[in-house]
Amino acid sequence: MTIDLDTKVGDLVLAWPQAMRYLENQGVDYCCGGHRTLREACEVAGRDPLQVLAGVKALEAPVAGVPSPQTWMDASLTELIAHIEATHHAYLRTELPRLDALLEKVLGAHGENHPELDEVFDLFQALSSDLMPHLMKEEQILFPFIRQMDAGHPAEACFASVQSPIRVMESEHEVVGAMLVRLRTCTDGYTVHADGCATFRALYGGLKAMEEDLHLHIYLENQILHPRARMMEAAVQA
Repeated sequence: MTIDLDTKVGDLVLAWPQAMRYLENQGVDYCCGGHRTLREACEVAGRDPLQVLAGVKALEAPVAGVPSPQTWMDASLTELIAHIEATHHAYLRTELPRLDALLEKVLGAHGENHPELDEVFDLFQALSSDLMPHLMKEEQILFPFIRQMDAGHPAEACFASVQSPIRVMESEHEVVGAMLVRLRTCTDGYTVHADGCATFRALYGGLKAMEEDLHLHIYLENQILHPRARMMEAAVQA
């Protein structure tokens, strides 16, 4: 694949999965903003597009056999949904309570010297409050509808088209993405201060890992599951 400034970021990650971490470190959104060209995504992130492009091209070429989002372009939608639920939804249900407990400890021990932790706390609580009902709406409304279509059965729901819940889910993804940007900013890229204890390091390491998982999670839905579900519905209705 030829990569240039007009390449869509979502397509770039599909072809070069190793670019995910690089783009994250540059603050370039590839999940909610996967529809943007690399030039547009860099401009939104306040990054020099030519420098980012050079960094992408300097990455090692994709290696055959290494897991890639491309895998899910060939799998059934039912298989992709099962992967999202078993991997990303399960991760959040385990990790959010763990991080909440760590944050309580760190805030109690370091809050006086690190007032930014108050903002970290508020952002994390807001993120958790948004994510948990979001997961349930996907599992109880959108995913069953897509599974029915994938199985070749008439999909029954209170909405006329899969477009309706997808629009809601992607709008909520935008909100989560914005909170992740604020969380990264107020933690200075999850940088632990010199006086940070092991619990402090575990918290920021966990928040960074959660950000990475959410970016991939949202990418799989926005850039692969949702477009394929739209295409499937259009083919059925044709």
